[in-house]
Amino acid sequence: MGVFLKPDTSVKLGRLELKNPVMTASGTFGYALEFEPYMDVERLGAVVLKGLSLKPRDGNPPPRSCETPCGMLNSIGLQNVGVEAFIKEKLPRLKRLKTRVVANIFGETIIEYAEVARRLDSADGVDAVEVNISCPNVKKGGLSFGSDPSGAAKVVTAVRKATKLHVMTKLSPNVTDIRVMVRAVEDAGTDSISLINTIPGMAIDVERRRAVLSTVTGGLSGPAIRPIAVRMVWEAAKAATVPIVGIGGIVNARDALEFIMAGATAVEIGTANFLDPASAIAVVHGIEEYMRKNGVRTIKEITGAVN
Repeated sequence: MGVFLKPDTSVKLGRLELKNPVMTASGTFGYALEFEPYMDVERLGAVVLKGLSLKPRDGNPPPRSCETPCGMLNSIGLQNVGVEAFIKEKLPRLKRLKTRVVANIFGETIIEYAEVARRLDSADGVDAVEVNISCPNVKKGGLSFGSDPSGAAKVVTAVRKATKLHVMTKLSPNVTDIRVMVRAVEDAGTDSISLINTIPGMAIDVERRRAVLSTVTGGLSGPAIRPIAVRMVWEAAKAATVPIVGIGGIVNARDALEFIMAGATAVEIGTANFLDPASAIAVVHGIEEYMRKNGVRTIKEITGAVN
């Protein structure tokens, strides 16, 4: 096999081109600006920002995160500054970054989803919206849309009508058949699909005899869920006609390559950001090194390599 000094790592999510397939996962990378002291954010294919709602949210009361074997539980509850504060205070600084900016959006109602998308549509500096219909840590919206094909389709349809930006829909693992959800959001007009979100879990403090998290249950993420995520990405990719973005327990380049070979066009790095703030950059370098060593000219050559 040949060795290439500079393999082509660029990928396309529909018309949205990324310099490489490595993105960050919403909720684990803040508004990206917080990570600038620790890494060259512009080396990433895209940054996916903390979820945005129509109005500011305080999130759930603490304690709202804890470590688990090979992962973590969180119940942050989508705390955020709200879309207007984001546009005024965060976006001016984000606009100067030479990488794609993806705004994750959330609403308690379909109208709220559409309104957040509409406001971002007219805000210079956002390249795409990731529609979160799969968060298990909130009482309204979120998972109720993500587990129902009809509800998911209605949200995506409303967002699609509200924005000209690239629309990525983030799916939940908590469904009977992921392929049904893939078809539902595809028919509604999504440009790409990301999966999976966290899996509901629970931890108990046996000394105090009560749940560790204030909300009792939370979302499990990290390497513990990676085999589940890889399987679901593989299933989704076989059913989808739009690009798939894989998420779930990616810590290094080999983990990312599993998702790509399962059919993902790009990947998102989440919990690993808490272990090492520069972990996503390490994944970028690792993918490049794998391609050089194995004579892979372009990412497309190994995307979906596992049949």
